[in-house]
Amino acid sequence: MKKSDLIAAVATRANTTHSAAEDAVNLIFDQMKQALLKGDRIELRGFGSLAVRDYDGYIGRNPRTGQEVEVKPKRLPVFRAGKEMARRING
Repeated sequence: MKKSDLIAAVATRANTTHSAAEDAVNLIFDQMKQALLKGDRIELRGFGSLAVRDYDGYIGRNPRTGQEVEVKPKRLPVFRAGKEMARRING
């Protein structure tokens, strides 16, 4: 599902205009982005949770040349499916 598919589904389900649905979806995503940037955890009961995880830097290798490469520390968003969602997917 793409963002445009989600907007269309919201517009249909809420019986509203495409523009209003797009504004609602964008507002939700913007709030989620802001929460993750602050380091907050997002929990959507029955669906899953999003959090930011810190990773330390390390020395890796270029797979083509075998040359050592420094990989800098980073922060990445991580999604974890909730129990109910995992149960539905697995039948």
